[in-house]
Amino acid sequence: MISPPNLDRILRVRLRLHYTWLVAFAWVTAVMVTQFPEAYPLWQRIIFGLAAGLLFFIGVSIRQLILSFLATSKGMPLKRINLFVFGGVPQITNETTSPVIELLLAVTGLIANMVIAGLFYLIHVLLVRVDDVVFAALTQWVAFIYFMLALFHLLPGFPLDGGRIWRALLWKTTGNYYRATRIATWTGWGIGLLCVAGGILLLINTGQWSTGLMLALIGWVLQSAAVQSRRQALLHQALQGITAGDIISQECSPINEQLSLDELVRDCILVTAQRYFVVADGARLQGVVTMRNIKSVAKERWSSTRVGEIMTPVSKVNTAHSQQSAASLLEQMEDLEIDHLPVLEKGEVIGIVARDSLTRLAKTRAEFSI
Repeated sequence: MISPPNLDRILRVRLRLHYTWLVAFAWVTAVMVTQFPEAYPLWQRIIFGLAAGLLFFIGVSIRQLILSFLATSKGMPLKRINLFVFGGVPQITNETTSPVIELLLAVTGLIANMVIAGLFYLIHVLLVRVDDVVFAALTQWVAFIYFMLALFHLLPGFPLDGGRIWRALLWKTTGNYYRATRIATWTGWGIGLLCVAGGILLLINTGQWSTGLMLALIGWVLQSAAVQSRRQALLHQALQGITAGDIISQECSPINEQLSLDELVRDCILVTAQRYFVVADGARLQGVVTMRNIKSVAKERWSSTRVGEIMTPVSKVNTAHSQQSAASLLEQMEDLEIDHLPVLEKGEVIGIVARDSLTRLAKTRAEFSI
């Protein structure tokens, strides 16, 4: 995943691009290179392909902008969205959404898809009228790709719009968000598998490599998104009823800011293999020290450098409180892309929580259906 900062500011959420966008750009470029008239030089056709991929990405981003605005206007807090080729998958829980909101967002997404495809085709028609053949052909291809994507969204596989409608109906019927999510994501995984198989068969039997690859690509992306969504739901379900205070680690006591780096490495890191330390004056948090902080100092200076000189100050440290739910804690750590958090109780440090141990706990509880 990569996070484009400009889109983050526009959408007002942390937007992460899935790596399948690289495959999508490569596929669109290959289509334009092979389908565009060979009268155009290869380098021009490659540029046309990259431009088509960019226009497609802009269309998907506009759709996500509309949905993000609608979600926040309905009181749904969006912190992070994974943007796949077919659209965004927000990191949400049953506490932040409802069947009605899910249904509204899904229907809006379906309408937005058709409107954006129509706008691309309208631009194509206008360019034809002014005899701009090259860009008319370019926008026609983008309109076709987006229209196929709009049709694909009708399928009842989560996290497609049709799948979100399916989940909302299941949730409304059963009253169980997690059960509805499991069924909808398994449906999405199955539809993705069928698309991959259908794309391969189409490629082998008819030689229509562009259509076959597109179908297989979307199926692969749908499978990946469905698995990711199901994993998130299972982890959050497994962590219900657990708080930060239940899972804190106290492997190493808080360290003093006057401790030298040489002493820290020799007496604690090389003995316990701990890589994250809270710096405290008594029980009052002053900052944290990580391996990155330590490695920023040359080894020959470790004996003369104090922890307080290199620590991340408390004003820049994210913390958790002891009664915070483990599910929201995991969400917070994933959102901030950090592996540890100090846990406070009445303003005093009582331990730390590590993301890997939190994930292991969730997976273990999920295996026992807890």
